[in-house]
Amino acid sequence: MSNTEFLNTDPFDAARAAADYIAEETGVDSHDVALVLGSGWAEAAELIGETTATLSADEVPGFSPPAVEGHVGTIRSVLTREGKRALVLGARTHYYEGKGVRAVVHGVRTAAAAGCKTFVVTNGCGGLNESWAPGTPVLIKDHINLTAASPLEGATFVDLTDLYSARIRKLARDVDPSLDEGVYAQFTGPHYETPAEVQYAKRIGADLVGMSTALEAIAARHAGMEVFGISLVTNLAAGISPVPLSHEEVLEAGHAAGPRISRLLADIIAKL
Repeated sequence: MSNTEFLNTDPFDAARAAADYIAEETGVDSHDVALVLGSGWAEAAELIGETTATLSADEVPGFSPPAVEGHVGTIRSVLTREGKRALVLGARTHYYEGKGVRAVVHGVRTAAAAGCKTFVVTNGCGGLNESWAPGTPVLIKDHINLTAASPLEGATFVDLTDLYSARIRKLARDVDPSLDEGVYAQFTGPHYETPAEVQYAKRIGADLVGMSTALEAIAARHAGMEVFGISLVTNLAAGISPVPLSHEEVLEAGHAAGPRISRLLADIIAKL
C-alpha cells in the first residue's frame, strides 16, 4: 500500500489489513501485548521470550522503514515464557517525518486489531530533573501533548484521566522500587527544544521531553488498550545540560543503558 493509498483509506480498515497480514505471515492469530521499543530499549525483545517470526516493516501494509538511526525496521512475534504473545513494533513513525498522524499511530491501531489488550510504549528522552542522570528509566504517569495534533478525528471524545495505567506502574515498582515517575511532554521535533522551551515545559508540569509517545498513547486508549509508558533519560534537556545536544549522545546513552533497562522491561512484561 503506497503512502497516498494509505492516507485515503479508513485508518481502521488499514490497521485491520496490516493485522491480517501479520497473522498470516507469523502464523499467530492473536497477540496479547504490543511493545514499541524506542532508543535504548531494543534489546528487550530478546529477553521477553522466543522470537518466532520477524517481518520487515516495509512489507506490512501501511508501515515504512525507520527514518532514524538506532531504530529497528522489523515487526516481531515473540512467545513469552509465560505463554503470551508479544508483538514488538520496531518500525516507529515519528510525527516529524511529515507522514501525518494516521501514519504515526498506524502501528498502535494495528496492534489493537491484532488482539493486543496492553500497549507498552518506550522512548529515549531529555530529562528536566538534574538528579536523573543519563541512563535513568522513568515511569510515565501522564503526558502533555505539545504537537497541536490528535490521532482522533471528528467528534471522538476519549477520557484520558487515567491514560497511563496505575496498575502496571505498580507492577513496575514491584520489580524495581527505585523507579521514579514523571510527566512526559511531546514536542514535534525534529530539532531539539530550546532552553526557553524546556523551561516552559517545566513550568507547565513536564519532567521529560521528547518527540514521540503522546500521540501513540492517545490512540491506544481510544482503541481500548491498557497503556504503560516508560522513558529512558538519555540526556539532560537543553539549558540544563552543560553540553550541546546531539543524536549521537542519545544513541550512546541508550547503548550503555541497554542491557539494564531491557532486563527491567522484560521483568515487567513477565508480570502482566
